[in-house]
Amino acid sequence: MLKRSRALASVAVIAILSGMGAPAWAETLKEALALAYQTNPSLLAQRASQRALDESIVQARAGLRPQLDVTASAGYSWSETAGGLREFDTNNDGIPDTTINVPASNSDGTTGGVSLGLSQTIWSGGRIGHGISAAEANILAGRENLRDIEQTVLASVIQAYADVIRDSEILRIRQSNLGVLGRQRDESSARFEVGEITRTDVAQSEARLAQSEADLANAQAQLSVSRAVYAAVVGQAPGDLAPMPVLPNLPVDFDSALDVALTDNPGIRAAGYNLQAAEANVAAAKAEYMPSARLTASYGGSTNDIGSPGDIADNTSFTAGASISVPLFTGGLNSSRVAQAHERANIAQINLEGERRNTLQSVSSAYAQSLSARSTLTAGQEAVRAATVAAEGVRQEAQVGLRTTLDVLNQELELRNAEVTLASARRNEYVAQANLLAAMGRLEGQDLDASIAVYDPAANYNRVRNRGALPWDGVIEAIDRIAAPPVVPANDAVDAPIDSQLKSEIVQTAPRD
Repeated sequence: MLKRSRALASVAVIAILSGMGAPAWAETLKEALALAYQTNPSLLAQRASQRALDESIVQARAGLRPQLDVTASAGYSWSETAGGLREFDTNNDGIPDTTINVPASNSDGTTGGVSLGLSQTIWSGGRIGHGISAAEANILAGRENLRDIEQTVLASVIQAYADVIRDSEILRIRQSNLGVLGRQRDESSARFEVGEITRTDVAQSEARLAQSEADLANAQAQLSVSRAVYAAVVGQAPGDLAPMPVLPNLPVDFDSALDVALTDNPGIRAAGYNLQAAEANVAAAKAEYMPSARLTASYGGSTNDIGSPGDIADNTSFTAGASISVPLFTGGLNSSRVAQAHERANIAQINLEGERRNTLQSVSSAYAQSLSARSTLTAGQEAVRAATVAAEGVRQEAQVGLRTTLDVLNQELELRNAEVTLASARRNEYVAQANLLAAMGRLEGQDLDASIAVYDPAANYNRVRNRGALPWDGVIEAIDRIAAPPVVPANDAVDAPIDSQLKSEIVQTAPRD
């Protein structure tokens, strides 16, 4: 009870910190998913990370806008001339003829000025435009990473939910077995007292009872572990959980699962956006070779006596102009940046291919595990039915002396093992189906529960995108993209996407219903 109270206290702290409403006790899987969707730390951290990434579009678009700065300066000068005798040539014959005692002297003064500077980029050769494109692609990749984390969290919730149900069922089986073996031990002792069986039969009953007590302790420990995992993932300790509902959007066959995964898997989509960003960065690096044009203006005033600041108004100036900068020689810096950007684009393309292959592996593995667990579940149901009939028959036969005590104990053990296997098979099939949906990209909050309050990452992006915008942003961006280096796809010859032959081979070797 103390451990449970501490767990509930921790959950209360989580709810207070999150500041979000949640049901007091998650009874169904939908309630558990909804609570985790609102309060899971990993998911909340990824959402915050995405909001931070959204700021990159503001930073990229800042290059479209003027830069305004004010500069203030102040100075102080002091000088001293030493006194003493000085010889002077008064008749210019080259010979000093007069000596004068010059007194020492010193002087000081202050200077000050204030100026306001304005600079507006008109054309950067595409640096700004491609930077905006790269930022937008990175933000889209971040949204896919958020989808991936969301699916990982929800898959963990489903697994924790299934684990608690499985371990609760196993604990019930162990408790029932302990009661049966306790009665069997008592019955063996009574029969031994009247001479129907031997001491060996009693010892066998006692040994099985002791083993059952150990199994019960292990089941209790495993349930405690599963409940702790559930509380960590969901945000509160599990109550009396309802049976697991049927998962939606399950594929009808492996081919359809694979087709959906290659389109919707967040890892593949994120890698695709990362490739777009890398290709935009290559074009931005090439734009460093291009000229740039700027408009500048400056207005300010200065004074030779800070003590009289009104003099600044009498010494004001205004300048305005345009400048074009053409890079001629950078010591190999620009060419190195272009080469570096090319290699990073190649890395992004290789990563995209890697994500496709990882997705193929994940879908194949989850689909095979799902079929295997389903077969085990069907066999387990038949095994439990047959073992139940056999156990009852052996007990009745033992009553009339046709079976030994060991036969009864062995049949009870076989029945309990079949029940445990069946409980594990139910859990394994359900978790495998959830993992399959995650590999397909179909395990998001709205996929599992249409009524869930969905977090929309685009809302924050739309809110911050035009922060600090000026009316001429669109015009400057359109001008900047004129004659800019085009975005060129990465080297397709290095790593081509999954070809139809590889996909066909995987489909042919996939497990079938």
